[in-house]
Amino acid sequence: MYRNLVTSLLEHGSVRTTDAKAKGVRSLAEKMITLGKRGDLHARRRAMRVIRTREVAAKVFDELAERFRDREGGYTRIMKLGIRSGDAASMSIIELVGEDEDAPRKKKGRASAKKSD
Repeated sequence: MYRNLVTSLLEHGSVRTTDAKAKGVRSLAEKMITLGKRGDLHARRRAMRVIRTREVAAKVFDELAERFRDREGGYTRIMKLGIRSGDAASMSIIELVGEDEDAPRKKKGRASAKKSD
């Protein structure tokens, strides 16, 4: 189950899951990105033990390794969402850091409404 979640996180950039699973996925995903930064054959084979598809492994070793080249760790972020209504499990979104930096941010609050007057 964790292997599937790690593969989905690395493929899509974010995954919605429970808090406990998100905390477990965080350590595996960060280890995979660290292996991607190493880039040698042994690191690739160790990453393929966890990552389920070759396409995602190639993305980790090419794109994500370059994106996080200067970063020492902390490649993921967990944001709490609240309680799931069906079984009252606490839900979270785990995402790769920097995913939202490409998208323009929306301004919140009343400051933008006052400027239009």
